[in-house]
Amino acid sequence: MPLTKEQKQEALGAIAETLEGANTVYLTDYQGLTVEQATGLRRAFREADVQYKVLKNTLLRRAMEQQGGFDDLLEQLNGPTAVAFTNDPAGPAKVLKKFLEDNDLEVPRFKGAYIDGAIYGDDQLDVLASLKSKDELLADILGLLMAPITNVASALGAQGAGLASVIQQISEKEEG
Repeated sequence: MPLTKEQKQEALGAIAETLEGANTVYLTDYQGLTVEQATGLRRAFREADVQYKVLKNTLLRRAMEQQGGFDDLLEQLNGPTAVAFTNDPAGPAKVLKKFLEDNDLEVPRFKGAYIDGAIYGDDQLDVLASLKSKDELLADILGLLMAPITNVASALGAQGAGLASVIQQISEKEEG
């Protein structure tokens, strides 16, 4: 049963709201997945805190056109399309890549992605999957910031231990 005009407007508003709240959008072609595989993929996305939805291409296209910045991705809106929304640029790529490898499949097929204003083509899934997550980047930065402090503390500790050893030797000589 086709959607009424009112239902389409509601759906369009919900899609637009989701687009505004996510800085990362992945498009996939899910055709060929069994129900069990599709359920497993949805579960994997949910565990990675990624919204994964099957949407009508015309409604998604209208929402993207209203939002702006998706022009180069619009050409991918043909055939069966499922969309992943998140704020973790690498999250969906890692989920897709792992799902494809674990299940020895070629679907879902990656169509493209929009990440913070940049468009990535269907041949860049491996590049996106190799990106570090926000938490990994923060851990790396924190590690870099902590390294000098750790080095200074260990150097001071080592010098202090050496100084204590020298003082002890001097005191032993004076007593002896």
